[in-house]
Amino acid sequence: MPIYHKNKNTEQSKVIMNTKLPRFIVVAGGVISGVGKGVATASIGKIVKEYGYSVTVIKIDPYINYDAGTLRPTEHGEVWVTEDGGEIDQDLGTYERFLDQNIPKKNNITTGQIYKTVIDKERRGEYLGQTVQFIPHIIDEIITRIKDAALGSDIAIVEVGGTVGDYENVPFLYALKALERELGADHVLYMLVTYLPVPGHIHEMKTKPTLQAVRLLGEQGILPDFIICRSHVPLDHIRRKKIEESAHIRSDCIIAAPDVESVYEMPLIFENQDLGKKILHHFRLAVYTQPEWQQWKNFVKHIIHPEKKRRIAIIGKYQDIGDYSLTDSYISIYHALIHTGASVGIGIDIEWINAQDFERHPETLDRLAQCHGIIVPGGFGSSGVEGKIAAISYARTHTIPYLGLCYGMQLAVIEFARNVCQLTNAHTSEVDAHTLCPVITLLPVQETVLHDSNYGGTMRLGSWSASIKPGTKVHNLYKMFSGAWLDRNNVVHERHRHRYEVNPEYVPFLEEKGLVFSGKHVRADGTQLMEFVELADHPFFVGVQAHPEFKSRMGNPHPLFSAFIAAACRQG
Repeated sequence: MPIYHKNKNTEQSKVIMNTKLPRFIVVAGGVISGVGKGVATASIGKIVKEYGYSVTVIKIDPYINYDAGTLRPTEHGEVWVTEDGGEIDQDLGTYERFLDQNIPKKNNITTGQIYKTVIDKERRGEYLGQTVQFIPHIIDEIITRIKDAALGSDIAIVEVGGTVGDYENVPFLYALKALERELGADHVLYMLVTYLPVPGHIHEMKTKPTLQAVRLLGEQGILPDFIICRSHVPLDHIRRKKIEESAHIRSDCIIAAPDVESVYEMPLIFENQDLGKKILHHFRLAVYTQPEWQQWKNFVKHIIHPEKKRRIAIIGKYQDIGDYSLTDSYISIYHALIHTGASVGIGIDIEWINAQDFERHPETLDRLAQCHGIIVPGGFGSSGVEGKIAAISYARTHTIPYLGLCYGMQLAVIEFARNVCQLTNAHTSEVDAHTLCPVITLLPVQETVLHDSNYGGTMRLGSWSASIKPGTKVHNLYKMFSGAWLDRNNVVHERHRHRYEVNPEYVPFLEEKGLVFSGKHVRADGTQLMEFVELADHPFFVGVQAHPEFKSRMGNPHPLFSAFIAAACRQG
């Protein structure tokens, strides 16, 4: 391996590189899904970025859905929202959290998008009477989208969803192989992320599933340049040697990825095996900057060995799937809390609570007394609503720090209307279309959308501005925890994903009774959309219509979460 160095023509060469297509790292998975391919991809991106290269990440989802917007959280985990309004697989959130950069919606490619575009072009006559076929039209559309998403970056990482051997993967692997043929082998690098199980009845790590995954990938004309071996314990010499001999890959290109206490350890584990330099060597690229990992190591240390801990209750509904618990529905909230804790040395113990438990057993609300803070996250529908409202009431009356996110803000408004304003029939028209007090309701534009059953991509999505009222708690916390979030006009921008809004007709009455609407968005037609609520006489009681968890990053936590954890630290 050559010795790398930063030369005097670094900036000039980077400018030249950015006008061309980048190098591509293709990450595919083998053996099983859920093996951590997204974390591995994000870690690779973080490493390459530390070496001085601009990076983007592209996620390919082989499902036929156009995007993730109509998928249930229990079906595919959290729906991630991009700054430009895309509803995306949750892996894009992982990329943004590791890289601390926004990734646009065009970086998510689905089978549904590809076929819809090709069929629409055919209907418009753009193929000039050709017979539209898998090759070349589908393949060309995939390549075009990959190139478009990658343009402007030095290195583009493409994660192919699912596992090799899936029928759905074939078009994308074929297209990536065609892209390699176009650019040259030194511009494309293939990584296979596999799993090495240790069956309980024999207590021996097995390599056969990995070797089968290599064979299946080979059926697409692709041999991996690196194999990342996920396993419960680190890969030993014997297993490494067996993979080397059977898969025709050098031993130093077999990367161990054992289970870790925090996913943020993974870049450090990879770097201990010189993965970054090995990638650059493959691409014949120099090291522009020497990575500095000390701050990242400090964050990881705070996560694993915190100075003290705080217990946070998350009251949700998307937690059960069959006999299993699925907390991926709220994965961004979990990480937003972890980011905040890592920055201040606080460990976060999350108590996941199904809101329906409080409906079935109201007496169990007392378990919240053991928590230092309560979060009610976003969601849809009637399931668990009364349990969430009961938890909000408990937080308000017992002065426990409360953070309501999206639906959690709307339900806080309902709770206040019912129990403080004595509007006992207050509700959201989402749950009760005939409520006499619709403090949460659809605005006319959304009524038209639902009437036409036009569900996909029609919510209030992406980044929206909010004018923050000076002197409020929300205003002060945005200023205190990060001035960069609040501009000189007291405006912040947060990501949204919802249809229902606080009913403007009830706002004056609610304000008169003490509910503070500390942030608003004013539409072009003059309609005021309530973005933030708070209680002035409570240690911390804040609701936000947006999803601030989508903008929290490792090393750059969101100020709302920072203020919430600071309040939790003052509890007991």
